[in-house]
Amino acid sequence: MSYLVRRLLQMIIVVIGVTIIVFFILRLIPGTPCAVMLGQYVRPETIEKCKTDQGFNKPVWIQYGAYVSRVLRGDLGRSLYYRRPAMEVFLERVPATVFLALYSIIISILISTPLGIIAALNRGGIIESIIRILTTISLSMPAFWIGLLLILFFSVRLPIFPFGGFGSTFAEHLLYLFLPALTIALTMSTVLARTLRNSILEILQSDYVRTARAKGLSWNLVVLRHVLRNALISYVTLLGINLAWVIGGTVIIEQVFGIPGIGSLLISSILNRDYDLVQNNILIYALFVVTINLLVDLIYPILDPRVRHA
Repeated sequence: MSYLVRRLLQMIIVVIGVTIIVFFILRLIPGTPCAVMLGQYVRPETIEKCKTDQGFNKPVWIQYGAYVSRVLRGDLGRSLYYRRPAMEVFLERVPATVFLALYSIIISILISTPLGIIAALNRGGIIESIIRILTTISLSMPAFWIGLLLILFFSVRLPIFPFGGFGSTFAEHLLYLFLPALTIALTMSTVLARTLRNSILEILQSDYVRTARAKGLSWNLVVLRHVLRNALISYVTLLGINLAWVIGGTVIIEQVFGIPGIGSLLISSILNRDYDLVQNNILIYALFVVTINLLVDLIYPILDPRVRHA
């Protein structure tokens, strides 16, 4: 219980730090939401009136205090660009990003798990060399470039998949988001497969594995019962970290594939100086990342009973 309380306090400190950094950095960007919203040809006094009405002419620390006060009351502000509650605009974009993130995780697990196991059980062979070459190529290419190549081959040359949008039904979601999900999965699977391979190779040298073999247990049973279960500890850890990265990493992929998610919303909000939308996006991103990290730590003892949190 003390560990959980300590971690929750750390989460609060991290989130507060993120809000401070984002809030003050946004104010350093040239221009104001009023100038962007009203346009460049509007009269200066009109812009000044808007700044006064919105409180942008007050000292920045007073603006931050008002922002924190609103957040603690559950009021996340109003989008000046969309002229609607910021949370309402944000929630409209959540389904596309969450679907893309989960889709990417599932594909990456389906790719990395067999690759990691096959590479470990065929150490030094041709199969492992092929897997290593493929993962190295995938790791060396940025995600947006992989996405553009997939669009070129599977949307332009071979018009199998659409190259943009989200669709309106579950089947359309699966079709429209396959290429962007595969793009993220290919980038993520490289590290996951290598981590699983290294963990399996390390555990295969353990004394308890040799003891299990000496007792007459079959090789397949030893791998399933003893090797894979222990190798999954580092795999699950990295998977949890990557899940947090996927949510944040969808920003560029959503731009490449034209997906109406929170990543593309964040980019447009920054360009429009829509302070409340940007702050809400980053705040929820931060909450998600620290929550995932906490859940991964709490899963440790389930996978390995030897792990105990003090």
